[in-house]
Amino acid sequence: MNNFKKYIAECIGTFVLVVLGCGVAMWSGVDLVATSLAFGLVIVAMAYSIGRISGCHINPAVSLAMLIAKKISVKEFFGYIISQIIGAFVGALVVSLFTKDFAAVGANAVSGDLLLAYGDVGGLFVGLVVEIVLTFVFVLAILGVTHKDDYGKIAGVVIGCSLILVHLLGIRLTGTSVNPARSIGPAIVAMFAGEFEPIKEIWIFIVGPLAGGALAALVYLLAIKKKAGKDEVEARPEEKAE
Repeated sequence: MNNFKKYIAECIGTFVLVVLGCGVAMWSGVDLVATSLAFGLVIVAMAYSIGRISGCHINPAVSLAMLIAKKISVKEFFGYIISQIIGAFVGALVVSLFTKDFAAVGANAVSGDLLLAYGDVGGLFVGLVVEIVLTFVFVLAILGVTHKDDYGKIAGVVIGCSLILVHLLGIRLTGTSVNPARSIGPAIVAMFAGEFEPIKEIWIFIVGPLAGGALAALVYLLAIKKKAGKDEVEARPEEKAE
């Protein structure tokens, strides 16, 4: 039952992320600041509402990082990502209802500027690198700020600000996914309208974020967590002396 509650929370959280994030993007004409703020503020709101239930991953890349960091089980991992994809798909349907256009749902795609500058293959590769780097930064921030319970009160704000930051850079490059579920849902809905480009490029927005999330988890294990453990060991003699 506890896992079921987590999965429902992840589904709802991802649904809200897509509805509000992609919804604002569509209605603002993908305004850089408005869209970045929308995605970041949704994360802040969800972190303080469903965070205690599921940890507020609402992102397969985050769930993969938590799996590698041994904070969730394999069973939970698959339950999380299925719930997240369902939430994103339903959220994209709601956005299409608001925009009255199944194609206008905020699906990700590599920008025409990158394709023009580097060619089709080169542009897609650069888009993949963008997603890896941005997801690495975002997930590393999550792992770092959730490492200690002492950071609990500010964790949601830090994570939300991190998402705003990566969106400010990535929107004009790839639309900023850093979240496979957030890309899969809109891509499937756009496909219903005959818009196939997002689904053709979906591999970038699956492989890139997952690779970035995995890399962040490895850095966390090798650097942040290891250093924290060393500091705790060094502090023990002083505690005893006191």
